[in-house]
Amino acid sequence: MSEGTLYDHVWNEHLVETLPTGQDQLFVGLHLIHEVTSPQAFGMLRERDLDVAFPERTHATVDHVIPTKDRSRPLEDEAAEEMLSALETNTSEAGITYSGPETGDQGIAHVVGPEQGLTQPGMTIVCGDSHTATHGAFGALAFGIGTSQIRDVLATGSVAAEKHDVRRIEITGELSEAATVKDLVLGLIRELGTDGGVGYVYEYGGPVVEAMSMEERMTLANMSIEGGATAGYINPDETTYEYLQGRDAVPEGEAFEERKAYWESIRSNPDAIYDDVVEFDASQIEPSVTWGITPGQVVGVTEPIPAPADLPAGQRDAAERAYEHMDVSPGETMDGYGVDVVFLGSCTNGRLPDLRAAAEVLEGHEVDTDVEALAVPGSQRVKAAAEAEGLDSIFREAGFEWRDAGCSMCLGMNGDRLEDGQVSASSTNRNFVGRQGSKDGRTILMSPEMVAAAAIEGEVTDVRTLDQ
Repeated sequence: MSEGTLYDHVWNEHLVETLPTGQDQLFVGLHLIHEVTSPQAFGMLRERDLDVAFPERTHATVDHVIPTKDRSRPLEDEAAEEMLSALETNTSEAGITYSGPETGDQGIAHVVGPEQGLTQPGMTIVCGDSHTATHGAFGALAFGIGTSQIRDVLATGSVAAEKHDVRRIEITGELSEAATVKDLVLGLIRELGTDGGVGYVYEYGGPVVEAMSMEERMTLANMSIEGGATAGYINPDETTYEYLQGRDAVPEGEAFEERKAYWESIRSNPDAIYDDVVEFDASQIEPSVTWGITPGQVVGVTEPIPAPADLPAGQRDAAERAYEHMDVSPGETMDGYGVDVVFLGSCTNGRLPDLRAAAEVLEGHEVDTDVEALAVPGSQRVKAAAEAEGLDSIFREAGFEWRDAGCSMCLGMNGDRLEDGQVSASSTNRNFVGRQGSKDGRTILMSPEMVAAAAIEGEVTDVRTLDQ
């Protein structure tokens, strides 16, 4: 087992006891809740006449079902209205801070936590959402939990968890100018497999990671779960501290320096022992897209789709299903694959730098007349900041719809969804069959820049070929 890693340090500092099941009970530093996975847990608390143990360590937002266009109450979708109302009641009764639609702070849980400074290094963070891994970008141990675990955390402030192995992923080389962190992480999942991280927590490091902004690190950590890992993290450093300084929940002055000293202390030791070490060369990455129905079925935009014989035996059945669903053939490239919808948003790529990058590609261009284009900021703060820079004008003038914050078409729970066999160029994280609301819909994952290029051309397009 690993020794001296950040994972070991954080785990040991939050260990309450080892349970008879063999699992460890960990104290939870931050519990993020939203409207979809929390109502049942609150109901179970009421059945047992229990209160929320640590409301001050719990933070709520509404993200999955909230409309991005018409938010008049009651919501048109009765089920969505019921979930939203339940969240409002539950948080009010328990004294939990709630970033609701009227606050200016609402957004996707994994955008709200970091931007408000709730997410800090060395914390244990849980949420009823698999992309909780995002918060590992700060050196937190963050992972998704199920409804019964949400109940447990609400009632006790702790969670039962099984300790995993730690794989160090050393990212070397240098990303080309046109390649992004999204391209990098898609390439990494392609290399290691969508189940390559099962049983592991990923520690990302190396010169490429050290040079990343916090937003880029969040994209990298966010996708850990798509590679099968329970969580992914990056050791905190000056980039982390500069991002945190001045945010709402972060202490100032001497208290900040004391906190920083603690954050430094939980970094992985120079002589830490890992269960596995993988080196990945970033210089091999070009703008990339998925060609299939998993985040691991990835090619460079100019690269042929692989034939079954080119794939490991265990991936061939999935490839056959992907060829049929996506209507592609080995040897073709994805360049020129027609799209009907483009979606820019999600907890993976719905932050301000993502909007800036897409706007830079869009400026001076128009969305293809046959394409429906949605830009959905990850939070109300992101939206306000983008509007202050005039990014909304660039999107609107190009032909995008500029929407309110939420998960939106990432998973299609709020009415923003694909219809029938529509094809979506998406900056989000999953391309499973049915993910964006239609069992016949087809999702192609890519970076924000590539989403913008697809919007302009009405097809998958190498962003390097656009006249910018």
